[in-house]
Amino acid sequence: MTVSIAPADLNAEDFRGLIGAHKSLMLETSPPESSHALKIEAMKAPELTVWEMRDGDKLVGCGALKRLKDGRSGEIKAMHTVAQFRGGGLGKSMLRHIMSTAEERYYSRVYLETGSQPAFQPARALYESHGFVACGPFGDYKDDPNSVFMVKVLD
Repeated sequence: MTVSIAPADLNAEDFRGLIGAHKSLMLETSPPESSHALKIEAMKAPELTVWEMRDGDKLVGCGALKRLKDGRSGEIKAMHTVAQFRGGGLGKSMLRHIMSTAEERYYSRVYLETGSQPAFQPARALYESHGFVACGPFGDYKDDPNSVFMVKVLD
């Protein structure tokens, strides 16, 4: 599999379908009030950069980086790999791409929110393996037993 990462076409039918599937999966595993998955319209915000991963013409995943209000930190958003391709390193590739972009932007920290449920254990393990550690809520998030908040301090 040769995967490319490029800016996402938020209007493409397959990308819209991927985000719909991501949102549905998040609602299956988290209560609605604890689901922070973005809808397509929210992804068009100027502080958000969204990428897609493709194997040739086939959309296999996505990820995003949001500039936080302090201008020196970012938040990972919309990390998703199509179910049939999970476990093959695509999430790791997208995470490395996002972190490289955060470093190019001279961010001092990168945060994320993910679920506390067992379904999110692979995601938490991925982030921990890349140096993310648990932290408290950040930005507009509130303490929530269904959420795990993580941060990585950049050099």
